[in-house]
This record gives sequence, C-alpha cells and structure tokens, in this order.
Amino acid sequence: MEKTYGYHQVFAAACAGMLLFGVVMLSLGSTLPEISRKYDLDGLSAGTLASLLPTGILLGSLVFGPIVDRFSYKYLLIFCALMIAIGMLGIASAPGLLILQISFFLIGFGGGAINGGTNALVADISHDFQKTGSANLSLLGVFFGVGALSMPSIMAMLTRVYTHDQILKAIACFILIITTFFFTIKYPDPKQPQRMAMTNVVNLFRDKTLLILAFVLFFQSAFEGIFNNWTTTYLQTVRGFAEAQALTVLSIYVVGLTLTRLILAGILSKISERKALYLCLSFLIIGVLVLMTFDGVVASYIGAAILGMGTAAVFPTILGFVSHLYQAMRGTAFSVVIFIAVIGNILVNFFVGILSEKVGINAYPVVLLVVVIMVLLMFIVYDFRNDKLRNAE
Repeated sequence: MEKTYGYHQVFAAACAGMLLFGVVMLSLGSTLPEISRKYDLDGLSAGTLASLLPTGILLGSLVFGPIVDRFSYKYLLIFCALMIAIGMLGIASAPGLLILQISFFLIGFGGGAINGGTNALVADISHDFQKTGSANLSLLGVFFGVGALSMPSIMAMLTRVYTHDQILKAIACFILIITTFFFTIKYPDPKQPQRMAMTNVVNLFRDKTLLILAFVLFFQSAFEGIFNNWTTTYLQTVRGFAEAQALTVLSIYVVGLTLTRLILAGILSKISERKALYLCLSFLIIGVLVLMTFDGVVASYIGAAILGMGTAAVFPTILGFVSHLYQAMRGTAFSVVIFIAVIGNILVNFFVGILSEKVGINAYPVVLLVVVIMVLLMFIVYDFRNDKLRNAE
C-alpha cells in the first residue's frame, strides 16, 4: 500500500508527543512543593494529587489503543496535548484543591494516552523498514529523557526571575504550539476502520505471549517508578547524602538512560533486540549490586549511570516485539501491555510505601534487586516460549 504520509514529519510529531510525556512524568515532583506551600496542603491533600497523576496515566494507557486502531492518531495527539496544556493552566490558576485535582488527572490522562499513542505511531511507520522498529522506538525514548530533564531544570533556572505560575503558563503555551504542529500532519490510515469487536480486545488480554511481554514491562515499569520515587529518600535517610547529591543520582540515571537510547537507535539495526535486551538486563543487575554494596557518593553516581544504561533497552525492544506480533491490532496490543506496565508501577510503589512504613526504607535496595530479577525471569520465559514455538513450526 502506498504511503499517504510524510515519514519524517510523523516521526517528528511522535517525538514532540514523547517529550510532552517526559514533562508530565516530572511535573508532580517539580511542582508539588510549591503547590503545597501556596495552598497550605496537608499530607493527605498532597497525597491525592500524587495518586491522581498515575490514575490518569493508567486510564489514558488503557483507552489510546482502540482509538488509534479505529481512528488513527491525529485527534488523539491533539486532544491529549490540549488536556496537558489545560492541566498546566489549571495548576497555575486553581482557586482550590478540586481544580488542582482535576488538573493533575488531566495531565496524567493526556500523558498516558500520548505515551502509548506515540509509541504505537512510531511502530506503525517503522514496520516497513527492516530491523528499524526497536531502533526507532529507542530514538523516540530519547525525547522522554529530554522532557524529563527539562522540567526540573526549567523550574530551577526560571524561578529566580519568574513566578511558579508564570512558568507553568509559559509551558502550557509551548504545548499549544506543539498542538498546532499536530494539526498540520498527515498520519497513517487506521488499522481497523470498521468498529472493532470487543471480543478481539478481550482476547488480547487472554493471549499468553502478549501477557508474558506485558509482565516484563510490569516489573520494568515498577523498577523505574520506585527508583524515581524512592531513591532520594533512601540515599538521604540511610546513606546520609545531601539533597543535592541524591538529586544528582537521579539526574545521572536519566542522562545514562537517554544517551544509551540514543546509542541503541544506531546499533539496533545491526544487532538483535534479544542480545541488546540481555546486555541491558545485565547492566541493571550490576547497577543494583553497586548501589547495594558501596556506600560512597561516587559509587552511587556510577551505579546510577549503569542503571540508566540498563533501563534503556527494555521498553523499546519489548514494544518492538509486540509491534511485530500484533500488526493488525498494534495500538490495542500496545494499550494492553502499557496498561499492565502502569499497574506494576502503581502497585510496587504502594508496596514500597507500606514496607518503608513497617520495616523502614533500608530494605529498598533488596526490592530493587528482586524487581530486576523478575524482569529478567519474565523475559527468559518469553524467550524460551518463543524458541519452542519456532521449533514447533
């Protein structure tokens, strides 16, 4: 079938959407301290904001797939970007807690849907190019890192000159500019232009191969979530790091992740996704062991860099496998695995919270190691099952 869209324009639109998701994932941590002071929020009220963002991401991750398979990508990207912009404006102008809660939910919902949608979009435009799917997904992931690093950096630099609310309004205006770009793009045709039978969607949730891949991402998303949310607490309370040192560990992790994804985008067309994934999972285990074994600041920086390198390949390669296996319902299949991945993030974060309350945060590195081992074991199960199916053919 002849292409009716411009490859480079569509890829640029996907990268812009992923950058917005990076901004979304760091928005809570970057804005919550100032919001708590401005509105005099207690711990419970602040906690509702912390829960509404991932709840929105979870729901957005569930609904994007059937939408893009049925209607393609244009209006999903536009709608999601507008939701994020409205959420940013709502945080900047909220008269009270209710509008803040709605705003955080809108940002999460828009971010969750745009994350899945942009991954599915890049997979759609890459499937005609031999061995470029995972490489392009890895390059897309670089823009998540750019967005994730830019939010706290922008807030830190500009708060000396502008108010917190002015910065958020400026970010919302920037998002609206990106939205106008989404309007101008011609996107791939929908996969399922006729109404999709619900039985097809339900059957995906019963597909053993898809569920195994989903649970690789369940534990990987859990690892990324608890590392981002609990590392600074652990380093400050157990290791005695200063706040700046603990935050530097997170920054080094994101830089390692981003740079490695950039490298993977160049080499995944030359080596197999399977080899790249096993290599990165080895880095994950080594990085966790470094954090567990050595107490020094420099060792923690090195461990964080190794963990960033280890994290880089998992989502792009697993989504690449999903893309190849479920081409006719790619968006919906992406919805299933990303929805399950977000559940892993939420549940394991909740578990770590309970664990820290009951026995203290000292057990945090052990949880990290267990989660990483589960990522490896789930992928070994998939690899073994895949080999058996190939041999049976």
